[in-house]
Amino acid sequence: MSFLRELGKTGVKIPAIGLGCMGMSEFYGSADEEENIKVLNRAIDLGCSFWDTADIYGSGANEILLSKVLKERRNEVFLCTKFAFSRGPNGEYNISGKPEYVRQACENSLKRLG
Repeated sequence: MSFLRELGKTGVKIPAIGLGCMGMSEFYGSADEEENIKVLNRAIDLGCSFWDTADIYGSGANEILLSKVLKERRNEVFLCTKFAFSRGPNGEYNISGKPEYVRQACENSLKRLG
């Protein structure tokens, strides 16, 4: 059994199982950056090369965390990120798919990810 799957019709093959990185942000309590960097590097060492994040995880802090590992090991990871959810000034959640929001979310993620 192969652990790789083709991504649509792109010809790109990615692992069927990935690392969800939401737990490395404040969603489940405080996050230890040094420990998370060790986990991310160990994940790569063990062959876990498909990572999932989102701009809302830690209000972008999760993407910044991943960038600290990716700057040295970018060619070893297939990264996906998401957008649509955002937090308002009072902590409320908002959802947007408006073109201007999508464009800005992508630009912001690219900056944070390096």
